[in-house]
Amino acid sequence: MKKYSLIFKYLKDYKLAITAYILCTIGSILFGILSLGMFLPFLQVLFKVDMGVGVAPSAGTSKFSLFQILKEKITILISNHSEVESLGIICLLIVTSIVLKNVFLYLASRALMPAKNKVSTRFRIDIFNKVLSLPIGFFTEQRKGDLMSRMTNDVGQVEGSVLSALEGWVKDPLQIIFYLAVLFSTSVQLTLIILIFIPIMGFFIGRLGRSLKKPSGEVAQKSGESISILDETLGGLRVIKAFNVEQSIRQKFSDNSYKLLKLSNKIGYRQSFASPMSEMLGVIMFTSILYYGGSKVLGHEITLQGAEFLTFMALFWGIIDPAKSISGAFSNLQRGSAAIERIQQVLDAPVTVNENINGKKLENFAESIEFKNVSFYYDDIAILKNVSFKVAKGKTVALVGSSGAGKSTLADLIPRFHDATSGEILVDGVNIKDYSLFSLRSQMSIVTQEPILFNDTIANNIALGMQTATREEIIAAAKIANAHNYIEKKEEGYETNIGDRGTKLSGGERQRLTIARAVLKNPPILILDEATSSLDTESERLVQDAINNLMENRTSVVIAHRLSTISHADEIIVLKKGEIVERGTHASLMTQAGFYKRLVDLQEVK
Repeated sequence: MKKYSLIFKYLKDYKLAITAYILCTIGSILFGILSLGMFLPFLQVLFKVDMGVGVAPSAGTSKFSLFQILKEKITILISNHSEVESLGIICLLIVTSIVLKNVFLYLASRALMPAKNKVSTRFRIDIFNKVLSLPIGFFTEQRKGDLMSRMTNDVGQVEGSVLSALEGWVKDPLQIIFYLAVLFSTSVQLTLIILIFIPIMGFFIGRLGRSLKKPSGEVAQKSGESISILDETLGGLRVIKAFNVEQSIRQKFSDNSYKLLKLSNKIGYRQSFASPMSEMLGVIMFTSILYYGGSKVLGHEITLQGAEFLTFMALFWGIIDPAKSISGAFSNLQRGSAAIERIQQVLDAPVTVNENINGKKLENFAESIEFKNVSFYYDDIAILKNVSFKVAKGKTVALVGSSGAGKSTLADLIPRFHDATSGEILVDGVNIKDYSLFSLRSQMSIVTQEPILFNDTIANNIALGMQTATREEIIAAAKIANAHNYIEKKEEGYETNIGDRGTKLSGGERQRLTIARAVLKNPPILILDEATSSLDTESERLVQDAINNLMENRTSVVIAHRLSTISHADEIIVLKKGEIVERGTHASLMTQAGFYKRLVDLQEVK
């Protein structure tokens, strides 16, 4: 049950709801027993059977039997009314008992339902919050579609299988216990026989349930892959069509879908088999007791009257359904356990970038950013090795190097998207780990090579993280970013929705929005992954002018792709395989005729 501890951790916050559920469930069980017990006097009145009040109970029965109590009460009732009136009163009591049983059943469900729904909601929220807290490196190992599947399909599986099963594991055992107590009070001998059959039935259905766990996990995995393929397809439709790979993508999705179909059928066949098998076992158990008990009654070995025996069997039938439900709940738990494991993998993923609860607040950036012998390893692979340099306030440092040299990783260390494996990164002489993450990142803005925008209005995209910004401030930021003119030409202006990832805008328009966002934040530190490398000449000029406006009087770390754009940098850091191989100004590096000059010459040749 260790794997279900996560569920219990959530449920413990709803003790009052669970207590109300248990009490209402007991109420429904008691009235259910009473409604079945009332068939005894009904049969006895109908067939004019002697009530036998005052006769000592025989061996194998209890003097505190429910039947004995009903006999006494009904005898008094009949003595005061005619038989037809007595039948009417008994029928009214049966209806009343069943109504009250269902009222309590409804109240039980009503009490527990909000708790179940809240647990599912908290699951989704906690997974989402964990995703936000995980380091960037975690997502290089995970497919986005699979994570989405865990937040939707797997949580739904937990809600539909595990929580419903746990609900049954409260209600059904209680029903079995109360019914068995009544049956024991009626006939110990017959009830002991029942106790032999129930575990046998549970064993067979339990074996079937365990066989569902593995394919359930595979179904969840394939479902995540389907969502990933769909997400990648929607995001890459232009490339798919341009390279005529529609058929290949269709085949990929179709193959995955048919594998999912095969696994779903496999689970479905086993689940379908569970119901008739449990029905068959239930009937075999019932008829066995019916034959055994009937033969004992006929042989006068058990002195139950026919009406009493039939009522006993009716109560016994009330045990079969919850016994089957418990076995079925076990099957559901096995199916849901695969979903819990997948959710647990996300919730237990290590947060390698930890918030410093007692961290200092970086109120104002005043002096410098300094790297001291910084190394970074990813899965034992060295990405950066003993990197040391300093960026004084107001200066611009450019990071240059071939693809895979470690430029982006180095820039990601400053806002703590990753933490250095060794060495220190200091801001104003203080290790960035000693600052609170919020205050550290509040001093920075990042403009990436690929514009990251959201399916919202232009104004809301510019004001991201600055919800208190006025329309005047948003417009002023857009003007600095050379975005105001094209925004004004839109039919709805700043209230124009830009679509998923900004697809309604051109590349240059998207990039200028991200620059306007950075301008509005007005940070002292900028991290720029050169934003002009994929733009046309006119857009490049507009974006470069916007970047120059943004960098004015700010401390900037620039990842350079087009080396001609960083000739003005105060220092250029040249990286090769994670190490600094050259450093200096553009002019000094060109005179060295080293790696940097070769990179510049290669771009000029192009």
